[in-house]
Amino acid sequence: MSTVTIAWLAVRTAPSGRLGLFVGLALAAYTLPGAIGAFALGRYLRARPARALVLVHCLLRAGFLGAIVVLEAAGALSPAAYVALLAGSSLLASWGTAGEYTMLAELGGDEGRLAANSLASAQVWLATILGPAVAGLLLTRLAPGWLLAFDAASFAFLGLQARRTPTTEARTDEPVDTHAAESGFRLLRRNDLLGLIALTWLFFFLYGPVEDALPVYVAHDLHAHARLLGAYWTSFGVGALASTLLVGMLRRHATRGIVLLIVAGWGACLVPFAFAPTPVTLVCFALGGVIYGPFTPLTYALFQSITTTANLPSVLAARSAALIVSTPLGTAIGGPLVAGLGAKWTLAASGAATLILAAAATPIWTGWQSSAS
Repeated sequence: MSTVTIAWLAVRTAPSGRLGLFVGLALAAYTLPGAIGAFALGRYLRARPARALVLVHCLLRAGFLGAIVVLEAAGALSPAAYVALLAGSSLLASWGTAGEYTMLAELGGDEGRLAANSLASAQVWLATILGPAVAGLLLTRLAPGWLLAFDAASFAFLGLQARRTPTTEARTDEPVDTHAAESGFRLLRRNDLLGLIALTWLFFFLYGPVEDALPVYVAHDLHAHARLLGAYWTSFGVGALASTLLVGMLRRHATRGIVLLIVAGWGACLVPFAFAPTPVTLVCFALGGVIYGPFTPLTYALFQSITTTANLPSVLAARSAALIVSTPLGTAIGGPLVAGLGAKWTLAASGAATLILAAAATPIWTGWQSSAS
């Protein structure tokens, strides 16, 4: 819901003549400061318990978003205040996510962590399917400021649940060993972690142009209605939700081989956009959602399995900080690509580049595993 609501409130708050720039600035303010917080606040937060990281993140989100609601209701929300409050709310986003997945690792243990990750990711996919549609309906009856109050309340609820959720290990409530908890960015220099973060960054980056190209493909290339665009994304979301839930039932551990197959499979689903008719591309995009969905829970499970509990919050915060710009950067580059290549060839080029990424990563990871053994 926040994706639609924040943009819509930005439209209503934007200075005259700067609508496009201000909407982009507001959306960036809701996410990108999390990377700054991961870099700048590591020395203060690295030794904090995972539960405390979730709680302080939720406190910032609920507090700053609540302030936006109050100012907007009073007619006193200026453009500068809106961007500043959004930025303040996201400052600890990377650390909050790190705390959440550290708690999930403790709750699930070695055997159940993939199931816990999958359930968490499935909730995100379900929200991605339903949230924008619900926001669109509610915005016809409610002011966007009041709708943002739901977002603030959701973070308050998350913090309450994190506070009362029992974990299987007491370590979640204990401070991390500051001697063991090196800088997350320093730990990411290890070959196994560096390879995983590099593959994930490039995978998300190559996905970015899809968000630019698909609307143009539907509107310009197919001369179709927006309902077809909705059908593409709905089929993708439903497929991703189903596969994410199914992967949580696997009893085997996440492997790099499965991750590489996901990367290659998603790339292969985009290539037919260059030549296939609409029904085929719609099926391919739905299949792409099935393939794409488990990527996040599987890669989180890999991070959890190859990182000690003491270091996990720092490593996951560094992961979030590194990845937070990957998709937006790919989306930004997608615009010129669509203008130069056309929408269908941009989609196909994204798929081909993703296939090349999977092919290039395979011998590198195989070599690291051989040297490690």
